[in-house]
Amino acid sequence: MFKKILTALTSHDRLDETVGTKKILIALTSHDRLGDTGRTTGFYLPEAAHPWKVFTDAGYEVDLVSVKGGEPPMDGVDRSDSIQSAFLADVHISGQLAATPRPKDIDPTQYDAIFYAGGHGTMWDFPGDTTLAGVAQGIYEGGGVVAAVCHGPAALVNLTLSDGTHLVAGKAVAAFTNDEESAVGLTDVVPFALQTKLEERGAKHSGAANFEAHVVVDGRLATGQNPASSTGVAEAVLEILRSGAAA
Repeated sequence: MFKKILTALTSHDRLDETVGTKKILIALTSHDRLGDTGRTTGFYLPEAAHPWKVFTDAGYEVDLVSVKGGEPPMDGVDRSDSIQSAFLADVHISGQLAATPRPKDIDPTQYDAIFYAGGHGTMWDFPGDTTLAGVAQGIYEGGGVVAAVCHGPAALVNLTLSDGTHLVAGKAVAAFTNDEESAVGLTDVVPFALQTKLEERGAKHSGAANFEAHVVVDGRLATGQNPASSTGVAEAVLEILRSGAAA
């Protein structure tokens, strides 16, 4: 399975102090309808569970947040996947999934990184949630890491820094590609083309072949193309934190 990691850690990203909270926040969609198709959607479970496994194995505590709070809708559940099953059975995670906090309840200073899990639902509610964007801005400007996978980068299209610039402007990113959206037959269902929108914000998007793993790191931003990239993005987050690029 192909995986590409592009590392571009600049001196601007290497700050003086090290991040020490040992906590990572995974953000989930609250949107459960796939346009007008009559089908349900939500956060894509493996894109939360597999990163959770990477983070917890490395000694990090993982918290969840969702756009509306409460119990977020799930998609892609496969209980034959031992990691998904462990995620759902974990006492800390299961308690949060039953009643996730809302973004307004989150203190960004408590987290080393935010990881936006994908799922098609993110295309409807991540871009417009300014409070969730504010959490990511706080983590990033505090020296932490912002990460997203598959449709999770929908959270990045309107994510700006304190100076008004888009976080992704001039940065290398990966996300679910226009070709992949076409391949799953949802180009005319999603509210916008994610790859195109990121490029409009000044991101330098790159993609691998459809549904092959592809991870891109640019400074303290780590992104992945599709579900196959989930573990790689989480590993990239840890690499950034260990490298001293985060502070």
